[in-house]
Amino acid sequence: MTLASHAARTTKLFTNSSVASARLTSLHSHFRTSTSHFRKMSSLPKTQKAVIIEKTGGTEVLQYKTDVPVVEPKEGEVLVKNEYIGINYIDTYFRSGVYNPPSYPYILGREGSGTIAAVGPKVPSDLQVGTRVAYMGQYAYAEYTPVPSSTTIPIPDSIDTKTAAASLLQALTAVTLIRDAYPVQKGDWILVTAAAGGVGLWLVQLLKAVGARVIATASTPEKRELAKQNGAEVLLEYFEDDRDVFVKKVLEITGGEGVHAVFDSVGKSTFDSSLAVVRRKGTMVSFGNASGPVTGFALARLSAKNVKLIRPTLFNYIATREELEQAAKELWSFIEKDGLNVKIHDVYPLSDVVRATQDIESRKTTGKLVLKP
Repeated sequence: MTLASHAARTTKLFTNSSVASARLTSLHSHFRTSTSHFRKMSSLPKTQKAVIIEKTGGTEVLQYKTDVPVVEPKEGEVLVKNEYIGINYIDTYFRSGVYNPPSYPYILGREGSGTIAAVGPKVPSDLQVGTRVAYMGQYAYAEYTPVPSSTTIPIPDSIDTKTAAASLLQALTAVTLIRDAYPVQKGDWILVTAAAGGVGLWLVQLLKAVGARVIATASTPEKRELAKQNGAEVLLEYFEDDRDVFVKKVLEITGGEGVHAVFDSVGKSTFDSSLAVVRRKGTMVSFGNASGPVTGFALARLSAKNVKLIRPTLFNYIATREELEQAAKELWSFIEKDGLNVKIHDVYPLSDVVRATQDIESRKTTGKLVLKP
């Protein structure tokens, strides 16, 4: 299922409330006429609770609805009854317009965990009705989410459903960053910005687990202490008004050479300082825009130290189910064998999505924010 195709199905139901009501029965009849082509639990509700937007903007555009149609899975899809839904900063990009939804209305959310309620044709044999799974995709801010089987994986018995929802997207991002974006070696000096955030905490822990030396930055003493507790060796705050002070400190720590790599999720406000502390032939990994996108950058600046600049996205590292399975296997192993801390900031009712969104945008949270339908 493409984003556009699902959005098109949903858009027909929500163009306006009166039309939605009139079309509900006929559309559900259309989606449910051929039950022999998919397997499902004994009964599925026709409608559900979900969070939609009909335009981009601030948190005022978030709409909590109780009559959103439940869409049955198509070929290659599973329908997951969500138990927990992970909140990610990228969700705010779609809501605010940094990224454009394919059409409206649009159900937000990129990941969740729960139990498979129905499966469409041509689904892998390890994904059956009743299987506990975690997934990445679209439309997660809902009770039921249709997702491609290619981005859905079973949860090991040793890991609970909440932990899976709280770790999948952010932790897999961290796994692929240290494995693919910059293959971290034991003893490397690595700078992590926003080190007490969702991906940041995972990076700190994973880097420590593979033997790297971590310089962590965070906005408050409490956040820096949290990064230390999770494996950071050096704690710094960013000096946005005096970049030279920050650069001097990092150079002193690294024997005058700078760091082997920077993992920067903040973007505009930290990019220049981060780039300045990368050593010769080092790597600058820019993977987020929390303070805004980086603009007006001259590529010639990289030649001063032959720095490599990469802007990776998780889904290009796990484009096939085989790649996803391998990355997930590494993640589950880190959690089980290395005892990584899956820090959950709070669990919010789905109806409290505005408060949850305000909290993540405030940058005052630590760890993962989770919704519960």
